[in-house]
Amino acid sequence: MALFGTASASTLRMVAGALRAGHLGVPLTRFAIERVASCPPEVVTTMVALAGEGMAPAHLALLLDEAAAAAEAAMNGQTFTELVWTGPEGTASHSRDTAVVVEELFARAERSVLVSSFVVRGGATVFKPLAARMAERPELHVRLFLHVGREWKDTRDESELLREFAAAFASQWKWPQRPEVFYDPRTVAADPAARAAWHAKCVLVDDELAFVTSANFTEWAQQRNVEAGVLVRSRHLAGQLRGQFEGLVQTKQVRRLPGF
Repeated sequence: MALFGTASASTLRMVAGALRAGHLGVPLTRFAIERVASCPPEVVTTMVALAGEGMAPAHLALLLDEAAAAAEAAMNGQTFTELVWTGPEGTASHSRDTAVVVEELFARAERSVLVSSFVVRGGATVFKPLAARMAERPELHVRLFLHVGREWKDTRDESELLREFAAAFASQWKWPQRPEVFYDPRTVAADPAARAAWHAKCVLVDDELAFVTSANFTEWAQQRNVEAGVLVRSRHLAGQLRGQFEGLVQTKQVRRLPGF
């Protein structure tokens, strides 16, 4: 629907859900909407205007659902790409914020989420939306692929490094539902000549949406640094990405992190 044409389907559904749950009510304000989801200014203006003209929250929620369904139908079978950016914006920005996109991806997941990152810091914050979705959808299959690493002169046994990493990550992931976590054993190789880094950074949702980015899963990368990425709706690309990761799991080139 043209009324909400610049907002993503997942954003529209988040606002619709908040209206139904009573988290948003009348009088509807810009501030209240932005606490629920990051919407384009023109979309917020339209919602506030409709509510101001007497549209009930339940009816506005139905309208938003219809707009979301229309947006999804328009993209079915098509390749859709969108620039995702963190950092200073130019005078004519056509990008969306990294943290907002990641939160929306987690919130819309129905079947599966795959996350790959080099660094994770502040996981209690950056993974909170994913943990919330896992609580809502217990059947959601979530896999994380993370870099464990070994310092240059660290000669400890691999098992000790893994226990230390698992304990550190568990302190960030405080929720009862846990994801499957994988690591590349080359990242903890004792021989420096055999060592490698797990540097891929991406999010894959439901084998339909693929977000490939320079941003790690840290508060700085998600909200402060200059980071660039692309969000692609393409089952072909998503299938290729899934195949790459699943192939590494099946051939045991990546291993489960003990405790996860």
